[in-house]
Amino acid sequence: MIGSLKGFVESVQDGGCVLDVGGVGYLVHCSRKTLDRLTAREGIQKLLVETRVSQDAITLFGFLDAQEREAFLALIEVKTVGPQKALVVLSGLTPNQLAQAIAAKERKRLSDVKGLGAATATRIVDEPAMQKWAVGRAMPDEDGVGAVAIAVPVVAGVEADAASALTNLGWKRPEAAAAVARAAKRLGEGASLNTLITEALKDMAPR
Repeated sequence: MIGSLKGFVESVQDGGCVLDVGGVGYLVHCSRKTLDRLTAREGIQKLLVETRVSQDAITLFGFLDAQEREAFLALIEVKTVGPQKALVVLSGLTPNQLAQAIAAKERKRLSDVKGLGAATATRIVDEPAMQKWAVGRAMPDEDGVGAVAIAVPVVAGVEADAASALTNLGWKRPEAAAAVARAAKRLGEGASLNTLITEALKDMAPR
């Protein structure tokens, strides 16, 4: 199997590019974000490659970094989400944004991706394997140029629902996630949604 390709971008088309490697042109399917990055560069490019073999064709999927490839591999394990649909997701969201949305169970953030749809977005967010993948990968975006990113606790399951409820009440996402994480630690496993929210609100109340 091909693990990576290095060469010149000969042409870019909808959904992929032709990479000239030693005079041989390889058609590599990529996300829109990867294609945008490729066209902004000059010279030799290196793409990490995943190969999919079917009865009709051998298809190459390319990525500029390991994070996008890992997200792609996680997505294609979700029922009804094949390689092309995974590229649709990664065309609309970076791997970090995807992890944030899954960890926070923000289904609308995924359904807003062009070409995805609410049903597929829900399936991705609710998939236990995707929740597991998101843990440790969701990091806060930088707030302005030069801002220092502060780690936000990644919550899943009932904790994610509690954090979302607090966010809907007007709290900022990092504060809500941190309060829920502290509440969950105090209460231990098995705490209900209402109990988590109540305990987290106590933690966030002005002193």
